[in-house]
Amino acid sequence: MQFTQPVPLSLYVHYPWCIQKCPYCDFNSHTLGADQEAVYLDALIQQLEQTLPMVWGRPIQSIFFGGGTPSLMSEAGLDSFLSRARALLGFQPDIEITLEANPGTVDFEKFAGFRQAGVNRLSMGIQSFDDEKLHALGRIHSADEAYRAVEAAKSAGFDNFNLDLMFALPNQNLEQALHDVDTAIELRPPHLSHYQLTLEPNTPFYKQPPELPEDDQAWEMQLACQQRLAEAGYHHYEVSAYAQNGQACRHNLNYWQFGDYIGLGAGAHGKITDPPQGVIWRTQMPASPGGYMNMIAEGKRGRLEKVGDSDAVFEFMLNAMRLQDGFELSLFTLRTGLPLHTIEPILQDLADKGWLTLDGETVCLTRTGQTYLNDVLQAFL
Repeated sequence: MQFTQPVPLSLYVHYPWCIQKCPYCDFNSHTLGADQEAVYLDALIQQLEQTLPMVWGRPIQSIFFGGGTPSLMSEAGLDSFLSRARALLGFQPDIEITLEANPGTVDFEKFAGFRQAGVNRLSMGIQSFDDEKLHALGRIHSADEAYRAVEAAKSAGFDNFNLDLMFALPNQNLEQALHDVDTAIELRPPHLSHYQLTLEPNTPFYKQPPELPEDDQAWEMQLACQQRLAEAGYHHYEVSAYAQNGQACRHNLNYWQFGDYIGLGAGAHGKITDPPQGVIWRTQMPASPGGYMNMIAEGKRGRLEKVGDSDAVFEFMLNAMRLQDGFELSLFTLRTGLPLHTIEPILQDLADKGWLTLDGETVCLTRTGQTYLNDVLQAFL
């Protein structure tokens, strides 16, 4: 691998605790332990200090607090963490700092505290504006609380925020799915995430599935909602992401463009490129919050693994093929350090099948290719 340009660097911070775990959720989240905030935040900083030699001198372009429910953090704890991280890392002047928020855990004062600490973007897990559907999903907030959370965020100074919505919910019909999208649009979010509820292994929904719409009904919902979002001026720039002009999530774009990111916290993954060595490293932390904090307290490091050439090819495509406008061919070499001839025969074969277009320097999936995305990706294994 040979890298000719620095790879953009982001920071992901995992906050693992929730008030209660939703029955569809397969994320690394836990319902106990939020009282360990101070110890956990100290562990995050210690892990960051361990990581510094791998990223020395590289500025951070974005930070994303995910979970779990990061909005359970205290304003003081978040402010302290960001201050300490800023002292260790260079923050770009226009850094994007996103925090995921559950509408049932926030109010104006908390949003104002987060804003003062340096957070400048929110991602709110609304999921639905229908109380019946929220109850079926095990969410702790109501539709009214969702409205009030959005208005509180605006009042606290957040003009950059995302609303998460799901469709194909238990017993949902097309009219209800469109109502959720229309309601979200009325709140004027710069960004919307809209994705289908799926039944993931090791979740209560997987073990006892609720009654969900049939596949053709879910497809009809997706197409109708996409049309409604397009009419409202939202650009569909990634499989499940829609943004007003200039409001795409920079942090997530860095993932999809195969950029680097430090992964802090229980269960967090990271990707760090070492150009002098010609190596891409993957990092992984223990999933258990207790196990993570004990490991850091003992001065131990998480798992470190070299990414091989074939894995780099597949992982690049796994991310870049999600971009609805495609990607520049040159990006492949910049991010993987591999020559274009590594993938050119595969791309040509997929183009011959009508699954993607090769327009000069741009690779873009066709509508057929988007439908058969898994088959497209299989070609790069």
